[in-house]
Amino acid sequence: MEQLTVTRKEGADYILFELSGAFNAYTAVNIQTKLYETIEKQNVVLDLANVVELDASALGVIMAAHNDAEEYHTKLYLMSLSNEADKAILSTGFKELFRIINSVTEVV
Repeated sequence: MEQLTVTRKEGADYILFELSGAFNAYTAVNIQTKLYETIEKQNVVLDLANVVELDASALGVIMAAHNDAEEYHTKLYLMSLSNEADKAILSTGFKELFRIINSVTEVV
């Protein structure tokens, strides 16, 4: 079973979570609580460049974080989508809903 590695970094006005590995039903717990707690207080960037799998459970976590950001007036950014992440997000039909960036310099 693939693992998910989560690395947290602080930026000027955001928290960056670098994800590496499989983001799925088995590994979502590695990021879910941290993500939800952080998005309540400040902007979050999810770096998905090294994600090799993104399933429906992971998409649910991302959607919930997006909705929380709307509620708490913060922003969720998805950065550097891997091919797998891009395909999964595109399949939802909601890709245009997300703030997708290529670099943390795009965080506003």
